Amino acid sequence: MADLMSGKLTTARGYGKCQQLSFLLFGLLLMMAPLYAAGFRVLSAETYLDRGVYRLNARVDYQFSQSLLEALQNGVPLILKLRMEVMSRREWLWDEPIARVNQRFSLEYHALARQYVVTNLNSGELKSFPNRTAAIEFLGRLNNFPLLDRSLLKAGENYYVRLSASLEIEALPTPLRLTAYLSGDWLLNSEWYTCPL
Repeated sequence: MADLMSGKLTTARGYGKCQQLSFLLFGLLLMMAPLYAAGFRVLSAETYLDRGVYRLNARVDYQFSQSLLEALQNGVPLILKLRMEVMSRREWLWDEPIARVNQRFSLEYHALARQYVVTNLNSGELKSFPNRTAAIEFLGRLNNFPLLDRSLLKAGENYYVRLSASLEIEALPTPLRLTAYLSGDWLLNSEWYTCPL
């Protein structure tokens, strides 16, 4: 009887230790999850005036989910959109948009050439990269982008720029759209980032 009881006790203790270990591992995974989470984030942005035109430099961190990377590797082009708005700050009303610009890029993998191709969909300019990391890093740098002519602004007004990055779900092939809308892996949008004009 004592042996039987001690056997049950040993089993219960072993189960308790396994349960504690499981909770510990789960907690560690939760703490590490933000380090590997997919998502887009505007890291920095600044404007400067060059010969009467305001230009924008920005850095965006594109972290793709595993589902997106697999789709890209299988020939699905990914369309990324950088939305930029020049806003007029107002005290008593909502801030007013003065100008809106959308810069769109396509990221594709060409299996035969083993190249990643980034296409500026606004200008048609193409650039090839030997690996995905280089292509994504290139996408994350916006340099000297012509944003707005100074003549469109009123003297004495307070202006700022805001921008955000997103994946265009509507540009995906039709069979993938439903999956994309239902999965958080595909709904990648950054929060608005603001900087002074």
